[in-house]
Amino acid sequence: MPSAFALRFSAFKYAHSMAHDLTDRIAVVTGASAGIGMATARLLATSGARVVINARREPKLRDLSQELGVDRAQVVAGDAAHPETVDAMLDAAKKAFEREADLVVVNAGRGLSGSVMTSDPDEWDEMIRTNLVGASWLLRKAGERMLADIEAAGDWLARPHDIVVLGSTVGRHISPFSSMYGSTKFAVNSLAEALRRELGPKGVRVTLIEPGIVASEFQAVAGYDDEWHRTVGDRVGPLLTGDDIAETIGWVCAQPTRVHLGDIVIRSTRQDYP
Repeated sequence: MPSAFALRFSAFKYAHSMAHDLTDRIAVVTGASAGIGMATARLLATSGARVVINARREPKLRDLSQELGVDRAQVVAGDAAHPETVDAMLDAAKKAFEREADLVVVNAGRGLSGSVMTSDPDEWDEMIRTNLVGASWLLRKAGERMLADIEAAGDWLARPHDIVVLGSTVGRHISPFSSMYGSTKFAVNSLAEALRRELGPKGVRVTLIEPGIVASEFQAVAGYDDEWHRTVGDRVGPLLTGDDIAETIGWVCAQPTRVHLGDIVIRSTRQDYP
């Protein structure tokens, strides 16, 4: 008899495959070892896509690959801010699934509590390298391959090509209490819109997703204390979950090739700011 988990996962898989038809899509998801990235990888795989999952924590990726099915999920562990890792992800998609990735989720990133005045300057370089430079490498390399793929097909309408970029509400609605992290997301938001204007006319859809506060391990890693998290949760919760963001990504990418949703802000209902 199947385990309770297996039955729940089968029900999840059926429900999501009905909501988001991503059959035959080839995806790459960075930051897939937890939170939004893990939830997105699950949703894409259960909606018919085959997916390359990336993060630095390889054991977590291996567990996720086993859950999704090793024939459907390929693991490329490593730092997504390194160009070599970006190449490895895209190469793995082509080698394993015999086609270039046509759905890339630029999700890997790290937070940092505090402002220009209060944040730890020893953390600035690493955050900027991950959130901005790493994202830029993936945007560039994914864009190059997708353009070549469209040119080879000779018809941009034949199959959708999506680059989904995870921004943040603090990248648009500036918070003095999270300004260093927010500055990287402000930059990413700008890059996503600029890339949309550059690649959209050639058939590549670039979508910016700007979540509000999401309940995950992100806050603890970023240095926010538990009391702050509880206070915010009490004030504006229930908070968003990774599944909420993944649902939106799946819906965006399942649109007909001619339809593009370029920028989506997602907050919990009671979150007023940022």
